[in-house]
Amino acid sequence: MSKITHLLSFSLGIILFAAPLLSLGQDKVEEEKEKPKLELHGAVRFNYINSSWKAEQKAKGGEFGYDMIAIKPKASYKKLSLNAEYRFYSEAFGGSFLKSGWIAYHFNPKDQIQAGLVYVPFGIQQYNSNNWFFNITYYVGLEDDHDMGLKYVHEDETFEYAFAFFKNAEEMQFVGGEEHDSSRYSYDVVGRNKETNQLNGNFVWKFGGHVDHRLGISAQAGQLYNLDTKENGNHYAFALHYEVYYHEWNFKISLNNVAHNPKNGEGLPNDRIQMGAYGVPYEVATNFNIYTLSASRKFDINWGPFEKIEAYNDFGWMQKQKKEFDSSIMNVVGFKITAGNLLTFVDYAAGYNHSWLGGNFVDDFSTGTPGAKWEARFNINVGYYF
Repeated sequence: MSKITHLLSFSLGIILFAAPLLSLGQDKVEEEKEKPKLELHGAVRFNYINSSWKAEQKAKGGEFGYDMIAIKPKASYKKLSLNAEYRFYSEAFGGSFLKSGWIAYHFNPKDQIQAGLVYVPFGIQQYNSNNWFFNITYYVGLEDDHDMGLKYVHEDETFEYAFAFFKNAEEMQFVGGEEHDSSRYSYDVVGRNKETNQLNGNFVWKFGGHVDHRLGISAQAGQLYNLDTKENGNHYAFALHYEVYYHEWNFKISLNNVAHNPKNGEGLPNDRIQMGAYGVPYEVATNFNIYTLSASRKFDINWGPFEKIEAYNDFGWMQKQKKEFDSSIMNVVGFKITAGNLLTFVDYAAGYNHSWLGGNFVDDFSTGTPGAKWEARFNINVGYYF
């Protein structure tokens, strides 16, 4: 018995001596796991442009110049994460501004809540297009939009949904009574009206097997505060959207209905509002439908450093509900080539009553010009993303 007793005592001593060491080792591992992580990404881009409506560009065979530089920090610590992007454009395109920036709390791998300048959950996520120009939905604030608020996101194998509350669009001054600055990345209401107290919901059902489908519905509704009358109007939008993936093919379609009801001051029209981005505002019809259709096909290639090419066509039609207003149309045909971190878009973008494609800029998306001339821009965007 004494030998057994001594053996047990000796074993217990080893355990008592080793336990703190094991605990310290575990604590050290846990401490290493819990250290904050920081990554820095970004992009540098350049553009070649040749526009049908610009005599100088046509005479010179186009122009090649600076597009933008982006800085994209990402960080995480335990269940918290940070995601932001700051862009530097030329002064002619609004200068520098924050595209997005939010802090997220991850409840689990499927659910999180984000706060800050977050992506607005509306329509096909994240892009309703394939090309560098986006689709016509972008130019009226319905694609790749970002606003200030809170968003809850859920994603699993069958469903994706998000609900959000946005207090306002990007607010750069807090004095009161001032108009929104148009130096921003995504299009928002500017001028004498301001977006406020907006609710958003987006729901996507994923199904299929050999062919993958994404069927979704989106809605948003909010107020429009007028600086002159000091009253709140309202605005809303609904969208039905569908995507299908078959091997290397992708098709996207969306139907959008949008209405703005501002409480403008006396003498100001209620059939148009101002929206702005990249430093310059323009008019947009208050009530309209937008129909978009996109198709793309990916090809694996082996041309030196080039790995993949994707050909596409993106079409968008803005049907204004006021009969006197003429439609706006956009079509982009092109392809993008991937070579490691180098991404190149080659696009031929044609527009009818489109502010960025040969229009008079001010009222193309509102009244338009009946019988306006179609104009086009051949564009090559070369970007290195790191």
